[in-house]
Amino acid sequence: MSRPRLCRKVNFNPNITYFKPQGVPMSELEIVELTTEEMEAYRLRHINDLEQKEAAKKMHTSQSTYQRILYSAYKKIAEALINGKAISIIKK
Repeated sequence: MSRPRLCRKVNFNPNITYFKPQGVPMSELEIVELTTEEMEAYRLRHINDLEQKEAAKKMHTSQSTYQRILYSAYKKIAEALINGKAISIIKK
């Protein structure tokens, strides 16, 4: 049996949860799903300018877990921007 997932603190509730390339119909777009957890990690690092240790503390997680969450966000955002995909922010 796997270890139960810990509850991470997310203080970010986005009003806008969808982004898409301009001029491309929705029916032609692939969607990349970004979790609110990934958005929070990204926000803490790049909007609030927190170091990983401090951001991990705010999210009530370890620094290594925070790094994995942040890297996952980077990868998804880059994929959407480079390949012209839509980004959907989902609650998990």
